[in-house]
Amino acid sequence: MPEMPEVQGLSTFLAERAVGRTITRATVAAISALKTYDPPIHALQGAEITGAARLGKFVVLSCGAELHLVFHLAKAGWLRWFNALPTTLIKPGKSPIALRIALDDGSGFDLTEAGTKKSLAVYVVRDPQEVPGIARLGPDPLEPGFTRDVFAGLLEGRRMQIKGLLRDQGVIAGIGNAYSDEILHAAKMSPYTIAGALGADDIDRLYQAMRTTLTDAVAAASGKPPADLKDAKRAGFQVHARRGEACPVCGDTVRSVFFADRSLEYCPTCQTGGKPLADRRLSRLLK
Repeated sequence: MPEMPEVQGLSTFLAERAVGRTITRATVAAISALKTYDPPIHALQGAEITGAARLGKFVVLSCGAELHLVFHLAKAGWLRWFNALPTTLIKPGKSPIALRIALDDGSGFDLTEAGTKKSLAVYVVRDPQEVPGIARLGPDPLEPGFTRDVFAGLLEGRRMQIKGLLRDQGVIAGIGNAYSDEILHAAKMSPYTIAGALGADDIDRLYQAMRTTLTDAVAAASGKPPADLKDAKRAGFQVHARRGEACPVCGDTVRSVFFADRSLEYCPTCQTGGKPLADRRLSRLLK
């Protein structure tokens, strides 16, 4: 799933390539992806793109103050950019394309989604806050106002595991499965640690790991076209998606815990005192 760094990379790319261009055509190829009807999708036709921004894992393309194209790529979605947009007709249900946006200079992009589980979401709204997922976002961890004390306040009294808290978009915006693994590895912390039980030193370490990990990943994504962002993301991972490989810090074998629709990766030596985690969602350390 694209997370904050990749979505930031996409929004920066669109700010450079699409802002100032006029939308000549917006074609919905997967009607299930379009989550709004007012304003209608054809309201985008003839609108000039005036801004591109990221909110959590959402990309917002603004066409003036009162018309916005918002999309969330979900688990298997992506943006494919074309300097010269293909002229072939899109056949609904016959391709991975969910939405095609054509621009006045002949360029444009497709939003695509692989697999059979379709979760990619597109919205045309007058205000981005009309999108339910944006309205409930927590603070962005790279905003200047997101201080260590603000972070500590979000943890206070929470009885949930720290891995789940980092992924909760209503608590902190933009972090998903991959970067929560990377942050916890950098902080030398078990994903099963209870958030509200963290001491001051633990909070300091986790906050610094979060800021550094995300800042470095955003920098790695900066300036890259969409086609290169996925490889840049994978190249920076220390543990996520590296099950069976050697931890680059200590040399121990990276392990996984599998759930119904995802897995987490961690290093036992760095994060759990050398003990492997049981491969069940609610388990504690194996005894």
